[in-house]
Amino acid sequence: MATSVEAAAVNDDLIEALRAIVAGRLSTARSVLDQHGRDESYHRAFPPDVVVFPETTEEVSRIVKVCAGRQVPIIPYGTGTSLEGHIAALRGGVCIDLGRMNNIIAVNDEDLDVIVEAGVTREQLNRHLSDRGLFFPIDPGADASLGGMAATRASGTNAVRYGTMREGVLALCVVMADGRVIRTSRRARKSAAGYDLTRLFVGSEGTLGVITEVTLRLHGIPDAISSAVVSFPTMEGAVATVIATIQMGVPIARIELLDDVQMDAINKYSGLDYPVQSTLFLEFHGTQAGVAEQAEQVEEICQDQGGGDFKWAVKVEDRNKLWKARHMALYAALAMRPGARAWTTDVCVPISRLAECIAETKKDLAESPLMAPLVGHAGDGNFHLVFLINPEKEDEMAEARRLNERLVMRALAMEGTCAGEHGIGYGKMDFLTAEHGEAMTVMRAVKQALDPDNIMNPGKIIKI
Repeated sequence: MATSVEAAAVNDDLIEALRAIVAGRLSTARSVLDQHGRDESYHRAFPPDVVVFPETTEEVSRIVKVCAGRQVPIIPYGTGTSLEGHIAALRGGVCIDLGRMNNIIAVNDEDLDVIVEAGVTREQLNRHLSDRGLFFPIDPGADASLGGMAATRASGTNAVRYGTMREGVLALCVVMADGRVIRTSRRARKSAAGYDLTRLFVGSEGTLGVITEVTLRLHGIPDAISSAVVSFPTMEGAVATVIATIQMGVPIARIELLDDVQMDAINKYSGLDYPVQSTLFLEFHGTQAGVAEQAEQVEEICQDQGGGDFKWAVKVEDRNKLWKARHMALYAALAMRPGARAWTTDVCVPISRLAECIAETKKDLAESPLMAPLVGHAGDGNFHLVFLINPEKEDEMAEARRLNERLVMRALAMEGTCAGEHGIGYGKMDFLTAEHGEAMTVMRAVKQALDPDNIMNPGKIIKI
C-alpha cells in the first residue's frame, strides 16, 4: 500500500483490529495517507499504510499493543510541521494522529504549570491562558502541537529568555513500545529521584515511545512588552550587537537576525518597507521601567555597532504584525522563487563563534548560484539558511548538499551542533554521528532496550 523502504506487515486483520479500538476513527484514503507522510521540508514523502485518530491514552496504548504484537511500525503525528522528515513512514506502518487528543486537562495557576494532551497546540493553549494572566512562551513559529514540540525539543524566538522545551517540560505521559503507560515525573519543580526520564523522551522524536500528555511550565504575562526593528549596514555590526547584548546580561526576550536577502523577501511578502540590510527584530519583557532600561541599553549597543534608529512597535496589533512577518519568513523566502521547495538548515554555535560562523557561511553563499536567505534566533547562536531549490534538478540538490555539509561541519568544528532546534529525523542522521561519536553507541543501546523490535518511528535518529 505505502511506498516505503521496506513494506510493513499491514493487512486487513490489523486494520479491523485498529478500527475496533478507535471506533472507526481510521483512514486508508490516499489523500489522508499522503498528508501524514510529508512534513514541511524538501525530504521525500513516505506515506503510512493506515492513519488512526485516538482520543485517549488508553486507546493509544491498545493501538501500540496491537502493532507490537505484529511488529508493525508506528509513527506518531502532531501537526506535520517538522523539517527533517520526522513523520515519513520509511517502512510503512501505522500513523497515530494525536490531533483529537486536544484537551487542556488542568491549569495550576498558583504553581505556574499546566497539564495538556499531546494534540493541544501552543496557540490553543495561550488563548486558553490569556484571561488568567499566564502564557506559555516557547514559540517555534508554526502552531505546532505541544506533544510534537516536546518530541522534537523545539524552541524558537523566545528561547533566549525562556529556554526551550528541554526547560519547559516538567513531566510526560508516554506509551512505551510494548503498550505500557508511564509517567516520567511529578509536578514538582525539581527532583533528584532516579533517572531523568523526562529529558530522555524530550527530543526522542517518537523513537522511544508515544507522548500523550505533557506537563509544562507557565509564566506570567509581562506588565510591559515592546518590540523594535533596527537595521545595520553590515552583518558584522548586527552580530556584534547580539553578542554584546547577551554578554552584558540584558534579559531580552527575543533577538532575531535576518540578512538582507531575507529582509527583501519579507518586505515584498508582507508589504513592509524596512531597509534591505542585515536586521535585528527585538522584544523586551518586564515592568515599564525594566523594559525602558533594557531598550536603552540595547539601543546604545546598536549605535556603537553602526545600527540605525529603532522602529518601535508597542501596540499589540503592531507587535503582532511585526512578529507575524518574522514567522512568515519561510513563506516569504519561497515567494522569491515560485514553485521552489525549501531546504531549511539549522545549526547552533557558542555565541562567541556566531560572527565567525555567519561570515564564513555568507562567503560560501556569495560564491554559489543558489539563493539562500539567512534567519536566526541569534541570541542562542542558532541560525538557518533557506535553500530555494528544485528537487528535480540534481545540480541544485548537489550544491545544496555541499553548502549544507560545509555549514554543519563548520558548526561542529566550532563546538556547535548540527541541530539547534529542528532535530534529526532521517535528514541529519549522518551529522549526528559526526557530532556525538562514541556516544552514539549509548543512544543505540537505549533505543534497543526500550524498543527492541524497532517499531517506534524506525529509521529516525539512529540506524539499527
